[in-house]
Amino acid sequence: MASNVGSLYWLERDSRRGLSRERKPELNMPQTIVEKIAQAHLAEGPKRPLRAGDFVSIRPFHVMTHDNTSAVMSKFKAIGAKRVCDPGQLVFALDHDIQNHDEGNLKKYRSIEAFAKEYGVDFYPAGSGIGHQIMVERGYVVPGSFVVASDSHSNMYGALSAIGTPIVRTDAAAVWATGEFWWQIPRSIQVVLEGSLPEGATGKDVIITLCGLYNHDEALNAAVEFSGPGVASLSMDARLSISNMSTEWGPLVAWFPVDEITITYLRSVYQQLKGQGIERFPNQDMDGWAANPPRPDPDVAYAARIVLDLGQVTPHVSGPDTVQAMQSLAGIEKKKVAIQKAYLISCANSRVEDLEAAAWILCGKRVAPSVKFYLGAASAWVQQEAERRGVWQTLLDAGANPLPPGCGPCIGLGTGLLEKGEVGISSTNRNFKGRMGSRDAQCYLASPEVVAASAIAGYITGPSRFADRTPDRRYQEFPSNGAGPKEKVEILPGFPERLAGRLVFLPQDNVNTDAIYGKDYTYRDDMTPEMMAKVVMENHDPQFAARTQAGDVIVSGFNFGTGSSREQAVTCLKAKGIPLVIAASFSQTYLRNAYNNGFLCIEVPELTKRLRAQFSNAIEAKEKTIIPGDAVEIDFTSSTIQWRGEKFTFPPLGTVPQSLVIAGGIENLVARKLGLAELQSERVEVTAR
Repeated sequence: MASNVGSLYWLERDSRRGLSRERKPELNMPQTIVEKIAQAHLAEGPKRPLRAGDFVSIRPFHVMTHDNTSAVMSKFKAIGAKRVCDPGQLVFALDHDIQNHDEGNLKKYRSIEAFAKEYGVDFYPAGSGIGHQIMVERGYVVPGSFVVASDSHSNMYGALSAIGTPIVRTDAAAVWATGEFWWQIPRSIQVVLEGSLPEGATGKDVIITLCGLYNHDEALNAAVEFSGPGVASLSMDARLSISNMSTEWGPLVAWFPVDEITITYLRSVYQQLKGQGIERFPNQDMDGWAANPPRPDPDVAYAARIVLDLGQVTPHVSGPDTVQAMQSLAGIEKKKVAIQKAYLISCANSRVEDLEAAAWILCGKRVAPSVKFYLGAASAWVQQEAERRGVWQTLLDAGANPLPPGCGPCIGLGTGLLEKGEVGISSTNRNFKGRMGSRDAQCYLASPEVVAASAIAGYITGPSRFADRTPDRRYQEFPSNGAGPKEKVEILPGFPERLAGRLVFLPQDNVNTDAIYGKDYTYRDDMTPEMMAKVVMENHDPQFAARTQAGDVIVSGFNFGTGSSREQAVTCLKAKGIPLVIAASFSQTYLRNAYNNGFLCIEVPELTKRLRAQFSNAIEAKEKTIIPGDAVEIDFTSSTIQWRGEKFTFPPLGTVPQSLVIAGGIENLVARKLGLAELQSERVEVTAR
């Protein structure tokens, strides 16, 4: 893997894949680190330096799938693919439901292992550890690489100066078949870390603080670049925890720069693997990363900047039932919130450093009789190292109930789930209501130290006293450069140059997938496109289907399509004849489902803001659907939208998104690339008006 992504060009020289290409961005176009790494892994996209908003096709360094490998296999076979494009890209790690020994689950696991053996894919059986931990400790993630997984916590790879970002199962199948997937480059936010953490504060407290301080979608679907002198004070385990739980904060990428701590960690990975006869990357690459690390251009423009003084960070607790609410440890201690379960598990905080920190607190003590304390290492290697150091036995002596290395209770599977009326405190990354058990239970998140101290006390507390303070909120947004320099977009045959339709305004933010297509229909197999069209947006506005018509263009607020991953929230709009949705922003899952089904989505926040100002009275009157009667016009050649004489710009839709729409979705597009017959599907064509 090449190591000069920080320079003005990237020369990819991966001999295993036989690739060698040089990309020379223009000298006058400063780039963020995400834009530079994407440029280095570009398979298809604009013939200029990449920038935020661009749709591209990426050839990732690796793609990891876990128990959902079975579902990806089904999609892979449905496409008609006969072989894996590059087995070296793939990593399979069984980690989610490993406590389930029912024959059905074991049969699924056997089929995954057989598929891996057939195609020569690296395979890690149940008990090896959590997939994300395997990816970093087994050398699959290196600085400047682009690594993805069909799991939301892929952000964790950013701790090693890589782009780590999640993809959905259909995307994973596309990578298996073609080596590529499509991606839209996110805006970048710089997070400047100053000072150093006081004794007793941890990386977990840093990310809990960021989730709590910036809880109004400031970082939603962005890439965050950590920088500043405070980075050097954070251990690798702390960085992995921060990048991992950034998923709950909202970013798609959470990137840390290369420094001495990064190189030291990579050297330990190299030596560990070398002892097993494995070389994932050459020894000299580490010298290259140290001398010429991947870095953003110094004069690059960010969408926003956050400054956090680590010296102000104290232990905090997330929850209950949301990461957006945080309480200082000093404050919640006064409430003496009783707990019945404590968890030291997950890919967020069950590495050696975490286990050791908890062991120091539990050494010579016992868990309270009223508390069940569950323990699970992030990987088999982590457990072995903890055993070697005596850490594991210390935790067992204190009363911990050991679980195999895997996800388990974190995902609501296996032993130790929260029961009705119970309260738990956990080192995991998510505490959504019902995720770790009963919806009538409550869950708080905290550092391993706080989890251990609480397990002893029987209520939420820390190992020592801390000040009751919250760090300053320091956030600055910068003016947007819009869609960048004007450029005429090449339009592929079959894609419209222009489109016009009656404007239908849904002014609310967070229009969720249940509002778009209700749960009463989601699991019905008898719903025809005509039936879907009659119930579209029923939970949002019961009159929507009757008031709208084919050809209407929806404009909505921020985070459109949030909620579940149901694809019908896209296909029902196609069935209604809606050619596209314009929104201030989209849920990333919805956006991926939309283009994967050949449906257009365009982000134009300025149009949403203008419409809100124009129709403020109707919004105050709580109108759900506003139909003024005039048209909105979209010009894809100039990436502009016109409404009532005003012009708004959006990121150019180049060949990558156009190809998805023309083909009717990713499965058809992959089939075409493979030279297979087009898959049969119900399609609502986008037509020019």
